[in-house]
Amino acid sequence: MAFEGLTDKLNNAFKRLRSKGKLTESDIKEAMREVRLALLEADVNYKVAKDFTSKVSERAVGAQVMESLTPAQMVIKIVKEEMTALMGGTQTRIASASKPPTVVMMCGLQGSGKTTHSAKLALMLKKKGHRPLLVACDIYRPAAIKQLQVVGEKAGVPVFEMGTENPVKIAKEAIKHAKDHGNDYVFLDTAGRLHIDEELMDELKSIKSEVVPHEILLVIDAMVGQDAVNVADKFNQALGIDGVIVTKLDGDTRGGTALSVKAVTGKPIKFIGVGEKLDELEEFHPDRMASRILGMGDVLSFIEKAEQQIDEKKARELEEKLRKNKFDLNDLLDQTRQVRKMGSLKQMLSMIPGVGNKIKDVDVDENQFNVMEAIILSMTKKERENPDIINPSRKRRIAAGCGKQVEDVNRLLAQYRQMQKMMKQFSSMKGKKGARMLGKFGNMDGFKF
Repeated sequence: MAFEGLTDKLNNAFKRLRSKGKLTESDIKEAMREVRLALLEADVNYKVAKDFTSKVSERAVGAQVMESLTPAQMVIKIVKEEMTALMGGTQTRIASASKPPTVVMMCGLQGSGKTTHSAKLALMLKKKGHRPLLVACDIYRPAAIKQLQVVGEKAGVPVFEMGTENPVKIAKEAIKHAKDHGNDYVFLDTAGRLHIDEELMDELKSIKSEVVPHEILLVIDAMVGQDAVNVADKFNQALGIDGVIVTKLDGDTRGGTALSVKAVTGKPIKFIGVGEKLDELEEFHPDRMASRILGMGDVLSFIEKAEQQIDEKKARELEEKLRKNKFDLNDLLDQTRQVRKMGSLKQMLSMIPGVGNKIKDVDVDENQFNVMEAIILSMTKKERENPDIINPSRKRRIAAGCGKQVEDVNRLLAQYRQMQKMMKQFSSMKGKKGARMLGKFGNMDGFKF
């Protein structure tokens, strides 16, 4: 994940502060020097890193330490507040026109993920009850129209295209089409280039002038580092963007783009891409991102992910089964599949405070989900409903059926019984409330990494 290196270096700097009962000005100065170096190594803009540490130092030296905090905790609190401010302070939402459709112009360099993230954004809005329309305005890149049609189909969002017609005309006709067909959001997937050139900017300016979009979003690739921030600055100067989507923040990137772009361009990050799947797009919350960077987790985003993916009807059914102690392997399989929809397990666990640092060097084998599914699917309906009947001969048959060893079957059954015992304790201890909570998250403790 992005920021892992930065998080480690910041925690090392703060660890030295925690070992001191009282902080002097020189202690803070030394800590901020380490923080500045950590930011620079994370590819944060030099001026941004310098201004950031200066602000923190200025506040920390004269800060009155709250009774509930140690001096080191007070410095960390200031760092978190300044980091949140650096990234925009508060969440900035996508525009919404008073009279639909809302026209969103998507722009960016070739390879930044502009087409895919147009579909991701359309899917996110569709899930919220909107009726988006994707528009193919990239008439130059080979297969660009086909790519938009493919991702549009996956997202279940219609695509408007007119072949290699003039992009300005395509955009204008698409808006008419949206009005006639009740689409309340129109995403214009414009052409990109391998680098910024006058021809590209002239075309984008023409579309902006003729269509007057409510929102111009720039898609930038976090893997590019400071070059991405420079690209954002140039696009903003030429076009006047309204916000940024940063992609590939799930990869092995240093993450400096996210920390620099608002300070350099004055424009907020509105969304971040955290995976290749169409549902792996998150609204950007500066305060939550600051918590993640500082290793404090991000419980709110974790809960939101769960609420989006967990089937409430199935959760209620499982709640009833838990109260009656009837949790079986069918339920385990169903819950496993729902958790997998939430994304990478390591990514989810990193959002839980206190867990992120502990698992960063742990190899979380996502393939164990596949092994579990294969074993359960090799069982008969009767065996899934009543695992107690699975004797040695049945275990050998199940193992042969899924290409695994009997030891794998034994391990799964042992984990199932451990979970069943834990769930029984929870549901009896907390009643309905405990059962509901386990109905949503109960299966996660059963996995061994």
